[in-house]
Amino acid sequence: MADDTSLDALGAGKYLLITTYRKNGTAVPTPVWVVRDRDALGIWTVTDSWKVKRIRNRADVLVGPCDLRGNPTGDSVPARAEILDAAGSAAYRRLIARKYGPIGRLTLFGSRLRRGADGTIGIRVTLTT
Repeated sequence: MADDTSLDALGAGKYLLITTYRKNGTAVPTPVWVVRDRDALGIWTVTDSWKVKRIRNRADVLVGPCDLRGNPTGDSVPARAEILDAAGSAAYRRLIARKYGPIGRLTLFGSRLRRGADGTIGIRVTLTT
């Protein structure tokens, strides 16, 4: 049986549960779309989301497989999250569009109409185990 917390397995999954931490240490798990980025995982989110603010304060996170509703489907592993620049975020948008097909492209298009090009951001996640 393959380890469902390996980089390949996490990147191949449809959803990733990323757990960020508030300043007081409270864990906040959030399901997100995930793509594989060479030796890391990539996620895409709204620039002013709370998860981005929490990552800016504390880069260590937990990641693991989950379903659409954020119910874990495997174990979580420690990782580090890094907020990307505009070029890196654009690359993640392309990867999201390729992986998630028409629904991904439609979601990206709607987001761009609502928020503009700078309204979303990419986050690079590297496993630390």
